[in-house]
Amino acid sequence: QVQLVESGGGLVQAGGSLRLSCAASGRTISGYDMAWFRQAPGKEREFVAGILYSGFSTDYADSVKGRFTISRDNAKEQVYLQMNSLKPEDTAVYYCNAKRLGSRWGWGQGTRVTVSS
Repeated sequence: QVQLVESGGGLVQAGGSLRLSCAASGRTISGYDMAWFRQAPGKEREFVAGILYSGFSTDYADSVKGRFTISRDNAKEQVYLQMNSLKPEDTAVYYCNAKRLGSRWGWGQGTRVTVSS
């Protein structure tokens, strides 16, 4: 079983940037496609960005395309999300996990991102 710990969230003004980190422990994630998800107040958790196990391919939700960049360091068992040009609608708790539903582990605590207008 993999334990996931997200960090890097905070309060930022619209237009600002944050870099989220996801640290995995328990077993290696290097063979798994990984993703970031987010859950805004009163809404369901949604996909934000995904990255192939090798790091050579990424995909994004339309709402973040061109503003967010997902990356990973398999040697460090970490996944990152660089978020630029943040908007108030990006306010949510952000989580990382395996991209494929059948591969997912338990959800971590997430990291809260609040974007003020």
